Amino acid sequence: MRDLQPAVYLLASGRNGTLYLGVTGNLVQRVWQHREHLVDGFSKEYGVTGLVWFESHETMDSAITREKQIKKWRREWKLDLIERSNPYWNDLWSEVAGQGEVAGFPRSRE
Repeated sequence: MRDLQPAVYLLASGRNGTLYLGVTGNLVQRVWQHREHLVDGFSKEYGVTGLVWFESHETMDSAITREKQIKKWRREWKLDLIERSNPYWNDLWSEVAGQGEVAGFPRSRE
């Protein structure tokens, strides 16, 4: 059994664009799936692929609780959450890509 690395994450279509909030046990693999449009649904339909915020958790329960909390937030609060740690809305993919392996995606060498 693989070790889970629970995380809550926000994807965006661009600065102040469409947002997608998710929770996962493998951030690298899940964001890669969104980026490659392998996940049918909202993120694929609206082109929401840029990782703009994430938060690691010790357990899936705490990550799920946090995701449910943030889902209830106003949009302005979510924008503030992103901008406190990522004021330029940089895509954080390269930051997380080197942290894990994804089938078919080489590990970053940076």
